[in-house]
Amino acid sequence: MSCSHLVIVIPTYNEATTILPLVAALETYCPGASLLVVDDASPDGTGDLIESLAQRSPQVHLLRRKGKLGLGSAYVIGFTWALEQGYTLIAQMDADFSHDPADLPRLLEAINHCDTAIGSRYCPGGETRNWNLGRRLISRSGSLYGTLFFPSIGLRDLTSGFKVHRREVLEGIGLHRLRSNGYAFQIELSIRARQGGFRLREIPITFHDRRVGMSKMDHSIVAEAVLRIPWLRFTSHEFPKRRRNSA
Repeated sequence: MSCSHLVIVIPTYNEATTILPLVAALETYCPGASLLVVDDASPDGTGDLIESLAQRSPQVHLLRRKGKLGLGSAYVIGFTWALEQGYTLIAQMDADFSHDPADLPRLLEAINHCDTAIGSRYCPGGETRNWNLGRRLISRSGSLYGTLFFPSIGLRDLTSGFKVHRREVLEGIGLHRLRSNGYAFQIELSIRARQGGFRLREIPITFHDRRVGMSKMDHSIVAEAVLRIPWLRFTSHEFPKRRRNSA
């Protein structure tokens, strides 16, 4: 299966130990796909590794940023680049193997029947592994909190960061309108896509705790989500529907 129409956007910060093995795995499971790494000036040299690889592989691309500027803004700049380059499918995933590259072909199969395919930990068949109770509670609570304000959203995993989008989704919601910058970005992206009338489908995945390093979750990220979700509810009028919803 050729993936020449696909670009995979991966934000990085201190992922030098996993990024090259991940690139190799993606080449195996999605041959022909392009890869865009958005690196926030990783002090461990992640950006340098990708820059060296990009000099040898025309399918690998790098956007460097001047500091640790946040997950949401990294995706916005990456998605904007992908649209400018003309890709028809844009995937997003973590750099630490929490998202299994072997699951990407299933998401790409699902995108034939929807506009955004979501790798879901909480739909039937999905699961998480090696997470402590605190991480499980935070993740579950984020999705439940989101459905409290958006009861008709129809999704079980609002905080998933493993997705494949048709370009029409990212064009339709208006990336410039997205305001979240932590993990609330994932919630905002799904909510705005659903409000735009796009078809979202959850595909069960097994989410593995990161292989190495520390989680980037902190209290400020949680606080942003707590405040941002009500704001999303009360600014829904800014995102008019563009097509009929269909799950």
